[in-house]
Amino acid sequence: MKSDIHLLIVDDDERIRDLLKKYLMRHGFCVTAARDAAHARRILAGLEFDLIVLDVMMPGEDGISLTRDLRLRIATPIMLLTAKGETEDRISGLEAGADDYLAKPFEPKELLLRINAVLRRVPDEEPAVQVPKHLRLGLFRYDVERGELWHGDAPLRLTATENQLMRIFAATPSVAVSRTDLVERLGRDGGQAQERAVDVQITRLRRKLEIDPRQPRYLQTVRGEGYMLVPE
Repeated sequence: MKSDIHLLIVDDDERIRDLLKKYLMRHGFCVTAARDAAHARRILAGLEFDLIVLDVMMPGEDGISLTRDLRLRIATPIMLLTAKGETEDRISGLEAGADDYLAKPFEPKELLLRINAVLRRVPDEEPAVQVPKHLRLGLFRYDVERGELWHGDAPLRLTATENQLMRIFAATPSVAVSRTDLVERLGRDGGQAQERAVDVQITRLRRKLEIDPRQPRYLQTVRGEGYMLVPE
């Protein structure tokens, strides 16, 4: 049930904080609000959340800096709210570790739809072929059933989007998945901007999987077709 899903809203605008908190609570979520990055850090020190909605432009530490730091410690999904509409600004947020972004101004209903999309973990379709329980990727091991990536005996933290990408690729190993298909299965709207966002997520995932991300061995680009996970 949604009442079990706890969201953290971080925005320095009190009006927006209250609006979003009331709207999301009406739709069944448990919501906590923070007024800035420092306040959010204090809350996060004592509570765990299912998703963080984080404004980029705040006094003091901005949202991208906070996202980058949180990614060193937690894998909680992060959605950025930004008044900047340029593609490169949105890409900077994704590179910092955000799972999605939404440009201001926006309709609360769109935020609700984006939140539900990010919270979806399991692909809608079951794999058509028998998939092994574990995939070996050099020094890494991916547990297909549990959706966990391991480096030896140590688990490797994945963001929600990275985890979803691994599940998609693991369902059909050594088979290329198009960028358009990835956008759709990640629950996002279509368009070149979203395909570019997928490229950024692939780049970040390669940094965790590959010895040399510029010459990927396991998460390969298939020219004209998309991306493909190639286990050993």
